[in-house]
Amino acid sequence: MLQRHEPCEEKDLVQTFIQKLLMMDYRARYIQIKERKQLKRHRTKVLDTAPSGAFDNIFGRSAPVDEVNKMHPLHPMDIQMAVFLHADNFLRQLIVTKLSQCQYAVPLLVPNPFYQRIEFPLWTFRQIKKSWKLYEKNESKSQAIYQAETPMVAFFRLSAVSTSKSQIMNSLINERHETFFHRHCRGSSKSRLLMDGVVEIAWYCPSGEKMDKFTDCVAFCNLHGDAQAHEPQLKILTEESSINVVILPHLDRSHRSMTIVEDLYNNSKPLICLLTEEESVVTEMRGGKYKIGLKDINKFEVSEELRRTINECLSKTISKFKLSDMVKHSEVKVDENDEDCKRAHEMAKQMTTLLENNELSNIKETFLPCQGKLWHDWCQKNKELHRPQGNNIEMHNSQKQMEMFKIREKQKESGVTTFMKMFIEKLNSSKDNEKLYFIRWLGFLLDEYTSEDLSALHHKYDQKWSIVLDLKKKHDKSEQSEQIQLEKMSEKLDEATFGLEHLLREIGQIYESHESVKKNKATVYQFNVTSLPRLAAELMVSGYPLELMDGDAAHVPLIWVKAVLDELIKILGDQRVFVLSVLGIQSTGKSTLLNAMFGLQFAVSAGRCTRGAFMQLVKVSEELKYLKFEYILIVDTEGLCALELAGRSTRQHDNEMATFVVGLGNMTLISMFGENPAEMQDILQIVVQVFFRMKKVRLTPRCMFVLQNNGDVTADEKNLKRRLEEKLDEMTELAAKEEGCDVEFFSDVIKFDIKSDVRYFAQLWEGSPPMAPPNPCYSENVQELKNAILSHASESNGVTLGQFRDRIGDVWNALLNENFVFSFKNTVEIALYRALEEKCAKWTWSLRSAMLDNLICQKEALTKLDWEKTLHERKLFKKSKELGLSLKQKQLDENELKTEFDKVWWKWVSELAGDVRPHEDINIVNDILKILAEIHEDTLVLERLNKFERIIQMTDFSIYVNPIKKFGIHLGTQLFGLPSEEQRSIKNLVQSIVRETENQVKSKSVAKMGYNKSYIQEIAQSVKTNVGNHKCLHTQYEFKKEFTVDLTLFVCRLAGMKFAELHQMFREANDPLIYLEKKKPEYYSVFQSFCRGSTSADVFGTLICNELKEGILQSVYNKTAYDLAGKMRMNIPAFKGNRSNLEKHILKTLAEEEDFDKFIKYIHHPRDYIEDFIKAQVETYITSESSLALAILKVNIRHKENIIITAAETATAQVLGKRGDVNMWLEVLSFCLKDELEYSKEHLTGTSCQDNNDYELLEEVVKKGLRHIIEDLNKDLTNPSDIRMAMFRKSPDEILIEHFCKCCWVQCPFCKVVCVNTMEEHPGDHTAPFHRNCGMRGLTYRGTLNLCLDFCTSSVASESMFFYPCHDSDDTVLWKEYRTAGPEFVNWSIITDYLDLPYWKWFVCRFQNDLETYYNRTFEGCGTIPDNWRSFTKEKALKSLDTYL
Repeated sequence: MLQRHEPCEEKDLVQTFIQKLLMMDYRARYIQIKERKQLKRHRTKVLDTAPSGAFDNIFGRSAPVDEVNKMHPLHPMDIQMAVFLHADNFLRQLIVTKLSQCQYAVPLLVPNPFYQRIEFPLWTFRQIKKSWKLYEKNESKSQAIYQAETPMVAFFRLSAVSTSKSQIMNSLINERHETFFHRHCRGSSKSRLLMDGVVEIAWYCPSGEKMDKFTDCVAFCNLHGDAQAHEPQLKILTEESSINVVILPHLDRSHRSMTIVEDLYNNSKPLICLLTEEESVVTEMRGGKYKIGLKDINKFEVSEELRRTINECLSKTISKFKLSDMVKHSEVKVDENDEDCKRAHEMAKQMTTLLENNELSNIKETFLPCQGKLWHDWCQKNKELHRPQGNNIEMHNSQKQMEMFKIREKQKESGVTTFMKMFIEKLNSSKDNEKLYFIRWLGFLLDEYTSEDLSALHHKYDQKWSIVLDLKKKHDKSEQSEQIQLEKMSEKLDEATFGLEHLLREIGQIYESHESVKKNKATVYQFNVTSLPRLAAELMVSGYPLELMDGDAAHVPLIWVKAVLDELIKILGDQRVFVLSVLGIQSTGKSTLLNAMFGLQFAVSAGRCTRGAFMQLVKVSEELKYLKFEYILIVDTEGLCALELAGRSTRQHDNEMATFVVGLGNMTLISMFGENPAEMQDILQIVVQVFFRMKKVRLTPRCMFVLQNNGDVTADEKNLKRRLEEKLDEMTELAAKEEGCDVEFFSDVIKFDIKSDVRYFAQLWEGSPPMAPPNPCYSENVQELKNAILSHASESNGVTLGQFRDRIGDVWNALLNENFVFSFKNTVEIALYRALEEKCAKWTWSLRSAMLDNLICQKEALTKLDWEKTLHERKLFKKSKELGLSLKQKQLDENELKTEFDKVWWKWVSELAGDVRPHEDINIVNDILKILAEIHEDTLVLERLNKFERIIQMTDFSIYVNPIKKFGIHLGTQLFGLPSEEQRSIKNLVQSIVRETENQVKSKSVAKMGYNKSYIQEIAQSVKTNVGNHKCLHTQYEFKKEFTVDLTLFVCRLAGMKFAELHQMFREANDPLIYLEKKKPEYYSVFQSFCRGSTSADVFGTLICNELKEGILQSVYNKTAYDLAGKMRMNIPAFKGNRSNLEKHILKTLAEEEDFDKFIKYIHHPRDYIEDFIKAQVETYITSESSLALAILKVNIRHKENIIITAAETATAQVLGKRGDVNMWLEVLSFCLKDELEYSKEHLTGTSCQDNNDYELLEEVVKKGLRHIIEDLNKDLTNPSDIRMAMFRKSPDEILIEHFCKCCWVQCPFCKVVCVNTMEEHPGDHTAPFHRNCGMRGLTYRGTLNLCLDFCTSSVASESMFFYPCHDSDDTVLWKEYRTAGPEFVNWSIITDYLDLPYWKWFVCRFQNDLETYYNRTFEGCGTIPDNWRSFTKEKALKSLDTYL
């Protein structure tokens, strides 16, 4: 996609010429070039100083011109021919096609200056079609020009003449347009280099009017230059022409040109001589030989005389000219003789030969069986599947899926016709260039094969269309019957239309049927079906459009389209694209606009053009690299409000088409006729509703309006825009009322600016077709629109091809479900959310790994008690040292030393702890009784003290409930019979409350902060709330008070026992007497060492090592916990990624184990099951023989050893360097270790060790003691069983559980699937990608014992089915309005989706008996399992997890 710049540099001429030509701007010939300095014409000022007069000054000779150094401007036709000569055959074809559309003459015979051969570019004519109408017969014709047989009038000149031959020809064809470039055209110069000897051809096509210049199509050929200098071209022309016209000056009899004139005069073909130096009128010299004098005759008269003379000749029997006959001339080199082109032609002919002798109306059915009735039936069934009727949706869905599967089987059984095999083989085997030729050839030959019949059908269709339009205007009742006939004609046209798009559609259906019916038997195809999407993707890359929506079936072949885009991503990479959709009323020039703007080749014609939707890639040029995407992806669509669809739900069809393409596009162009906004109402209403839908599903496309066929709107542009804005706002208000929104203006719905987002387009043609050239103003409008689009696009990131692929599925599936807003699932948004979730998980993990261990190890802020403990330890050290030194000389044995120490120890402790108040004892049992007595009746609490313990083992809870209704009451005994499913429900409640209590206990920092009775109060209140929220399944009952009291007593006692244990740990760490008593061995060791003469360094070093030992072990375990968790996240597949990945592996494990009880736990208690799963995985990983746990522990031990050694060395170096003391040594050591392990130095500081000044010795003592500690630690870790799990402050399983389970656990009120959001209290709705069969959790159909078969994602699509939100009420809610059913429903977003996870269908079939036994219900009646569910094997179930999760 190029940009256009004018005036341009010479180096940019080719690009600008091509760009303007692609935009159908006939001014491409007249490009403004920046003048070179040499070319500027300077004025010369000559002063009249001499006595010379007027004659001398005016007519006197000017200064001579230096012809050698003079620079001539580039001739416009040299630019055109230079581009033509250097272009390959495909670009040449495009150039010639566009020149013809601009009503310019095109090259017929071209002398190639490089090879000295005359080229006949027949290939370039293959795409040109001409239409004309015969006045007398009132007959229209449309034909590929290479097939047309027409008269041909050849023009040439002999010798130099003063009259322009090309100008005369233009006056014959179209006096308002320069069909042939001539000497008087703008930019013409004498420096023409490449046009001499070129033969150009143009056609006159009558419009069926009385004033037509010629009554039938006539070809005009123009040999440029002196004909006698180009004898081969002259010879070919005179042989092929019907009439020869030669322009002559006055010639002598002996002039060498007279030989040519004599030959022409004696030839049987009509000859018209135009004599530039004679004044004679038309003179017929003899039969068919005329002369006309041109001297002193005005151009109009010459044109009229010449036209009459040519018509006179044409009225007689004359030869006809056909382009393809030119190949017989040996003098010319035909471009179609290129080897690739010839081979491709032969391949295409082989295919079309197979079509011969077949009725056109049956051709698709015969040669393309997969896309006919079978495909249309499949599409209808698919729509019925997504729009269910009746009460048993799953049976309905199952039936439809079976029917669709059988259709796919029939498609596959129909096989691949010989015709399609050849097509696929040719695409597979051809080289790139040959493949492009083949595609083009096949298109041409198919058009040739169908054109005659289609032309006749189109003629009849157009006639009928005109009749229907007239009747509509008159409000004639017979219009309906005529409309029916028009529809039948439309169907015939559909049947007879046979082009490349149908072949690619067939390939798509071959692929879809193969993918849908994969069987183990050998394939029926003789080629690799999986390679078909690659072929289509390669065609897209080469610029061929791909059908996105089948226009005949009004359906998107989603499997095929996604597969092609997958292959496109493999070829190009997942490139970013800007998706530009085009929407508009039928025949408003949408395809023409795209072709002009981007140089595309979408089909264009009046009435019926594009059917369905096509997409095409346009590469962004280098100069537009500032854009954030590599391609623009164009989506062209069929016209809305099509007349032939008037009786076939036009409104719904148009709404679907509009919603589809707007939903796909980053921007949508809306094309309309702009004369009267009132006539735009239909499309505006559709457009506004569509953008409302986009806003509701958080899609934000832009839109621009293109109002076609406007005249000079400059004067009234403001009024036109105002009227359009009023219409848009009016439609917005109407749509807002329907949608229940408070919106007044269209600009409130999408970002829209009436000033810049509305473009008025001039009429396409400058005059009346078929001879009118395109309007240059139209081209300017196209360029302005293109600039505006690029301006908007520069603000957009576009989408990746992968996102576009997913968006197609999202939008189409939502449309199939009819309620777009309700059903839209934004896969791109979900994917982005999951990617963000994945990143957040990694970030969270990194933060935990880096920081959490430090946070866990961090002590509570220093308290008064901590400081007192430090002071006490300092005093004990001092006393132990003093005692030891005092007994040093007495040589006491071990027993005597111990006796001496014991004598003073209690005295020391009593003195130190005498002023400290001991911790009070706690009585948790008493707290429980007091708190429960406040919440419940105290007498009832005391009464239940000896009865509550059995509640955890109970399986029959009938004694704990009272009936609300007289259901299950046995008269006489008044015993309430509680059904088994209610028993299980209560059992689950009890277990759930026990688990919640355990989690509450874990959440309290009792070991650090001590016990508080408010903890019991919180647990008791939680039990009461949970019991109160419990809901009955079917039988209506209420709990007795005894149930709540017993359950509360049980869980409070459970919590109390744990609280007591943790509080004891708190006391041991913080009660001075207990704490100091634990320190006795340490200070006895200090006393003992000093008694035996150890130095202060020895004692101090040993004391430091004793302090370090526990710290090393604890920090090693702390770090190992996170290291192990990290290793498991890398090595255990279930722990890689996010929670969704974990759940996928859990489901795989469940399926592989086939343990029904585990399934039930997962369904009803997913969090508990997932936590148990994590614990089991962690335990297996740690305790296995191949476990890395021991190795990690030892690595961390070695790491801590190195850290401590480095710290000791650093402390010594700094103290020696700064002449510090032992306190400084301890400070440095502690600072180096603060992030690595728990270590307290406070009690070692002070004045007790100030005599320790041998810091190097101290360092060695620490290192030696450390070696012994490390040896002991390693010695205790030889087997996985040696790992002390209790040492993990936070175990690896707890770390992983916190990582994966700190998220939302709200379950779907229907099927109990868990919300996938990773935040616990997240904003917005609860969602899940796949829901389950509701019978799995025990739901039944009201009034039956039949387990529910429905998936809630299917049921919410129903507009006729109801459900009962409350078991004790007969109130019903429409499934589609489930959010209105109450608080537990309102925040769930359940999107209609028929892509059920096969896994759960397999589960229901595999465990049918177990489910029926467990719930005491059956899959019968309404809940009968469809037969096709039983086709899902465990292998398919497991595979579906990889496919969908």
